[in-house]
Amino acid sequence: MTMIKAGSVSFQNVIKKFGDFTALPDLSMTVEPGTLVTLLGPSGCGKTTTLRLLAGLEHPTSGRVLIGGKDVTNLPANERDVSMVFQSYALFPHMTSLDNVAYGLQSSGLKKAEARERAEEGLALVGLAGMGHRLPAELSGGQQQRVAVARALVLEPQVLLLDEPLSNLDARLRRRVRTEIRELQQRLGFTAVYVTHDQDEALAVSDTIIVMKDGDIAQKGSPRELYEAPASAFIADFMGEANVLPCEVSHVENGLASVHIGDLMHQLPSAHAVTGKAQLAVRPNSIKLEQATIGALTGMITHSAYLGDHIEYEVETKFGKLFVVDMDAHEPLPRDISVAVHLTGRGLALIHH
Repeated sequence: MTMIKAGSVSFQNVIKKFGDFTALPDLSMTVEPGTLVTLLGPSGCGKTTTLRLLAGLEHPTSGRVLIGGKDVTNLPANERDVSMVFQSYALFPHMTSLDNVAYGLQSSGLKKAEARERAEEGLALVGLAGMGHRLPAELSGGQQQRVAVARALVLEPQVLLLDEPLSNLDARLRRRVRTEIRELQQRLGFTAVYVTHDQDEALAVSDTIIVMKDGDIAQKGSPRELYEAPASAFIADFMGEANVLPCEVSHVENGLASVHIGDLMHQLPSAHAVTGKAQLAVRPNSIKLEQATIGALTGMITHSAYLGDHIEYEVETKFGKLFVVDMDAHEPLPRDISVAVHLTGRGLALIHH
């Protein structure tokens, strides 16, 4: 295979309507060459529509789409320098893995011998050397997924599009295949736009995550930025569960904010804190419980579940129900007891209205 030519992606004021429904009200975004950018969000947020617009399977109502600096807004799918890996893999069941990978190359006019040689290289690239003779039914789900990635990569696209590529795999395999996809992307340096609704997947594979809500970009940033500095309660809860508590910032000095949650006061490093009412996003594993009837913040355990390496609790407080994950406990605290709630340092983020 020749060198991957990583292209940029640009959406400029893209509006997409389906009849009276506006899927994308006004989307502008950029994907830098050689990066893996994930479009993340709940069902109906516009992420798949965005991917289909990029692939040429849909066309904007207005606005422009550019790939590698070239305006492709009105080009059909087969004239865009992109390849797509579908959720269902879309492999031909009657063709061997090698023939599946070679199919697109032959369709684009390459001689059969050369197409098969390139397909062999593609299979080797994804760790399936020597598996070309197998039919899709003779491969595991993870291997089928890699065949689909190889088939897309041998076309040497400027941009690889991945639509929920791991949703058909079980949890353990998902972890392994997402690592493989990320390592392959970093090794070859291709541009990838990856769609998922799974925040763990997005955190694991992305250079940049774009969280979408109602067809708009709710926040864009690195996995760490989105997890540790969410811009809203929606982002905080979507990027791994968060308890969102009302709070008041009384004082800010030298990058430290004094945050009051009821009678509980906590000092928090914060670059952009301002005094006044705010919200505090608290990760479930940032809360420590101890059996006590008094404390700055107390609650009642209403539910506990032992999950092997951790214990989950629901605690009723005057601010509502808190979800707590205890990674250290060996014995669950009993239900219906009063507990003091303590906040530890990490996993707390201030959200200003």
